[in-house]
Amino acid sequence: MGLRTARTRSNDVRISSRKDGEVNDAAEPASRSWRLTVSVLAATVVFSTGCATTGSPQDPLEGFNRAMFSFNEGLDKVAIKPLAQGYDFVVPLPGKTMVSNFFGNLQDPWIAANNLLQGKPGQALTDAGRFLINSTVGILGAFDVASELGIEKHEEDFGQTVARWGVGAGAYLVLPFFGPRTFRDALTLIVDGYGDPVYYLVDDVPTRNILYGTRLVSNRASVLPADKTIDEAALDKYAYLRDAYLQRRRNLIFDGRPPRETDEDAATDPGGSLARELTAPDAVSPPVLVASDGAAVAPGTERQRLSEPGFNDSVPSRVTSPVDTADAAPVAAATGSGAE
Repeated sequence: MGLRTARTRSNDVRISSRKDGEVNDAAEPASRSWRLTVSVLAATVVFSTGCATTGSPQDPLEGFNRAMFSFNEGLDKVAIKPLAQGYDFVVPLPGKTMVSNFFGNLQDPWIAANNLLQGKPGQALTDAGRFLINSTVGILGAFDVASELGIEKHEEDFGQTVARWGVGAGAYLVLPFFGPRTFRDALTLIVDGYGDPVYYLVDDVPTRNILYGTRLVSNRASVLPADKTIDEAALDKYAYLRDAYLQRRRNLIFDGRPPRETDEDAATDPGGSLARELTAPDAVSPPVLVASDGAAVAPGTERQRLSEPGFNDSVPSRVTSPVDTADAAPVAAATGSGAE
């Protein structure tokens, strides 16, 4: 009796083991398939990351940036550019000049504040003087009387300010609607937005949005003549405008006299080491800006001319430098809300 019971238990164990083996054998292909899927996905991620980082040390997010660039280009093509073309066709040149002057005058208080934060009280005083003159004699900024009197206009924003404080640029980044930035400039967008007089002087939201939209269309219309030039000059429009934007931002940070940048500096930080560069003694000649009508701008007067129609930091402008011919912020940058 005991022997029969032992045999029965032994048979049960063998049957149970066989069933477990069948279950394990059936589960093994699924397990191998799952591991293969995970491996393929991991390899794809690594490969994609490698492709994005080997193109340019300044642009490790190139895949994302190109997608956003295409989105902004499409938005410009179907919405912003047609509006700008209509505005350019309907509004006479004096009217367009007054609109551009009006918005340029509104920027001067924030420019003065940033010059003060950068330790340039003389330029801050100049900016405040420009605003006072143009807001009164110039009839709310419609006429740029200050420039006629030889008072120079500057271009500053909070991104340049923190750069002067020693914050590196970080990677290049293309934002939807706002266009090209660096990580540093993207993080300062909110501060620049609050510093925009349109934001804190106009409480009525619809009126404020109308002003934002008018400024956007005015900026875009001012660079319509540059579109064809950029399309013809650039084999890779994205790369062309990326390099141009970075060059222009660097030039603005150093007030037109950027120090020489080594390949090692560019590889480690697209913006360079500001703490070191701000004390560098030697500097290259600033780029020679060229207006959309082809008129060259002398290095000593470029910042004044940039305030005129056809020149804007958030929209394309042509530039020639001692080493190459490229400086234009992508047209899609004009889709920003004015937090430049």
